Amino acid sequence: MSLPTEPLIACEHCGNIFRRHELQRGETATCARCGTVLWKYCGISLSSWLALCLTTLIVFVVANAYPVMSMSVQGMTRDASLLDAVIMTWNQGYVLTALMTGLAGFGVPLASLALLLWVLFPLTMGREPVGFRPIMRLFGALRPWGMVPVFLLGVLVSVVKLAGMASVSPQPGLFAFGALTILMTILSRLSPHALWRYAEQEGVVPVYAPRREAGKVLTGCHVCGQVQTVPAQAGDHSHSEMHHCVRCNAVVHQRKPASLARTWALLLAAAALYVPANVLPIMNINSVFLGDSGHTILGGVVELWHTGSWDIAVIVFIASIVVPLTKMLALAVLAAGVERCIPFNLRQRTRMYEMIEFIGQWSMLDVFVVILLAALAHFQGLMEISAGPAAASFGLVVVLTMLAAMSFDPRIAWDKEVQDESDNVSPQQGTQDGRRHESLSAESQIGRDSGRQSAASLQDSA
Repeated sequence: MSLPTEPLIACEHCGNIFRRHELQRGETATCARCGTVLWKYCGISLSSWLALCLTTLIVFVVANAYPVMSMSVQGMTRDASLLDAVIMTWNQGYVLTALMTGLAGFGVPLASLALLLWVLFPLTMGREPVGFRPIMRLFGALRPWGMVPVFLLGVLVSVVKLAGMASVSPQPGLFAFGALTILMTILSRLSPHALWRYAEQEGVVPVYAPRREAGKVLTGCHVCGQVQTVPAQAGDHSHSEMHHCVRCNAVVHQRKPASLARTWALLLAAAALYVPANVLPIMNINSVFLGDSGHTILGGVVELWHTGSWDIAVIVFIASIVVPLTKMLALAVLAAGVERCIPFNLRQRTRMYEMIEFIGQWSMLDVFVVILLAALAHFQGLMEISAGPAAASFGLVVVLTMLAAMSFDPRIAWDKEVQDESDNVSPQQGTQDGRRHESLSAESQIGRDSGRQSAASLQDSA
């Protein structure tokens, strides 16, 4: 039995392999096994993506060149941009907080746009970009860490926090960040997998058709999406032979090595830092009117509620208290479920994991609020706001929980389900089907062909 010559695609959440067909307008292909969206129809051409990326870069420059907000107290006015806030936090001695926010709000988005432009220019002319393979690996690694929408929400929360203390007015940078958020959200569809598919369509990279080999299984490259054969791993997935992608040269494993061990280690580190992040003050205020005071995250929520801004208080409470706890508890449930084989609907587990990935960066909200307040409310001898020791701890909690989610491999749970089903096969049936199962072991994840659909999931053609 030979593998299909059509391009293949692997589901990132359950490991199932499908043939990749062209979709029509409005159609979406989803995994028939776990319900994950595999790919969507996209009618945007490479030249349109290039124009959109150039527009985004121009808006990005405007958003960071102009202040986002200004604050006036007793005739004195101070305005601040994102870079002003980062520099102020650095000068106040909170280097780690400044580095995290500077990279998340400025460095990573700028680098991502630069990499996209580097790739899109040659692709629109039908040429392979110089350094396409390492650039795509770097672009894929940077994508989760850009947090422009979180900073925009942080600006809005800062306006509400300062409204009771001084006169606050929006500046051009705020509107530019609003437009930038929309543009970056559209560009988020341009993933490394999508760029490799565009390169295939332009004929600048080959379409590799894997062949079945004894002792090997099919899996997809996490960078370029290329489905290929790799050596089968041991059942615990803790160790595996290093294998490089045949197309982009990234390291490819059947499953993430030591996935559960790394997930637990990162979760425990995040839980340990979550305590000082909530006990210590995240913001210090030195004012001739209010005196010196330190504010914790929960204290800030209570203060917003008492001042009548209950809607903003709810947003901050969800982003800063509920989201981190939800991420840690949900990841712990998923990891424990895999370890102890706890019966739990696997589709629900997959949706839970998708939720964890989606909400991952929004906990950085309070850290952005603090650095922006520090840059605005800096009136020597009258009022000064600075980041507190909890800011760095809370930022590290966000980073560690995101890394924990990236380390967890949801495909392991689906592997265990397949193993349990095979263990429950009767001896007679096992004897009859033994040779068949052995012959299909190298392609055990195929068995289902994908078709076009626009409403439900891909249909099983077997």
